[in-house]
Amino acid sequence: MAGTVVVIDHPLVQHKLTLLRQVGTSAAVFRALLREISMLLAYEVTRDMPLTYVHIKTPLASMQAPVLAGKKLVVVSIMRAGNGILDGMLELIPSARVGHIGLYRNPETLQPVEYYLKVPEDIAERRTIIVDPMLATGNSVSAAVKRLKEKGAKDMRLVTLLSAPEGIMHFHEEHPDVPVFTAAVDSHLNSHGYIVPGLGDAGDRMFGTK
Repeated sequence: MAGTVVVIDHPLVQHKLTLLRQVGTSAAVFRALLREISMLLAYEVTRDMPLTYVHIKTPLASMQAPVLAGKKLVVVSIMRAGNGILDGMLELIPSARVGHIGLYRNPETLQPVEYYLKVPEDIAERRTIIVDPMLATGNSVSAAVKRLKEKGAKDMRLVTLLSAPEGIMHFHEEHPDVPVFTAAVDSHLNSHGYIVPGLGDAGDRMFGTK
């Protein structure tokens, strides 16, 4: 899946994304919509998970029935905005392990600065889903994936609400082995590194901090 970009164009995802984009959407509604979209994104990014078969008994008969194979997923949130997607994904896959990486973007250089990292010790043995609402410049997610690789992560997927062409290009220059799952690829980045038309700052809109 080298350099893969999967645009999740399900009608429900697109409808809810339009509501998220609107400037008048309140923080409470934004959080609820983000949780709903995240469950749908989780459904898509886990579509190819391996299955095995176990023997069970139904009320009528015995059968070989499919269950997930191997160790449980790890969902790694790029804080703080990634936590909005994390919450929705855990609704669908509550047994997943969870990691956090704290990054903020220097407003002058647009480069990421790490301030926190905590992931499961056996992350190398698990599929890892990295979540961040925006793939803008690609600097933060590229730095996050680099750090996760240093921790041993191998089988990774990036899930984001919105992506910019510039961010996708930069991310896959550094990490061609990590596919991107996104609800939309927007037009471009502005001079401040924001996605256009975008939806503004996802963290601020989620937490009502601006």
